[in-house]
Amino acid sequence: MPGSTERKHPGARETANDTFKKSASNWLAYGVIGAVAAHFALFVLFPKLQAADLSGLEESLEMIELPPEVRIPPPPEQIARPATPKVAAAEIDDDVTIAPTTFDENPVENLPPPPKTGSPADRPSFIPYDVAPKLKNAKDIQKLLQRLYPAQLREAGVQGTVVLWIYIDENGKVQKSQVQKSSGYPAMDKAAIGTADQMKFSAAMNRDKRTPVWVAQAITFEVR
Repeated sequence: MPGSTERKHPGARETANDTFKKSASNWLAYGVIGAVAAHFALFVLFPKLQAADLSGLEESLEMIELPPEVRIPPPPEQIARPATPKVAAAEIDDDVTIAPTTFDENPVENLPPPPKTGSPADRPSFIPYDVAPKLKNAKDIQKLLQRLYPAQLREAGVQGTVVLWIYIDENGKVQKSQVQKSSGYPAMDKAAIGTADQMKFSAAMNRDKRTPVWVAQAITFEVR
């Protein structure tokens, strides 16, 4: 019962519980002393802690200069609609007459002469033909091309093509030549004209008749 005092009879045997109760106060004192000694040793022997320098890990901030503010101009003003044009009053003289256009009023001797058309050989023009002229001395022209090839252009490896207008008479002879498309080099164009003058063609035919014609002839200078 609580508050009661347990009494032991003389000669009774001591139990383990009785032994523990007697030594409990001693174990408590030993525990307090051990805890105090352990904490003291922890504070004395524990290494000192120092704060690390983290200033070098800071990220540097770079200042960016912003572009100037762009101002958008206002829209242009609406263009005023043009005024409606007004037709001016025209005064026509009633006495004005148109001259008669009859042959009686305009005799032939008073008329101006007709414009001159010129010869077909004057300038390149189309002349109808059934059979085209053919070059007869092609091998001689190839050799002539090598002789007339400008030396400076040949040594520099410059090549080119000249397109000529060539007028061939009814006998197949070259009467006139002129540059239609230049090679870009005056010396090469001049050599091409010199070559065309030595060409010999068969006559062009139109309805079984010989006819003079203008033909376009390409002359190419190549380094061999």
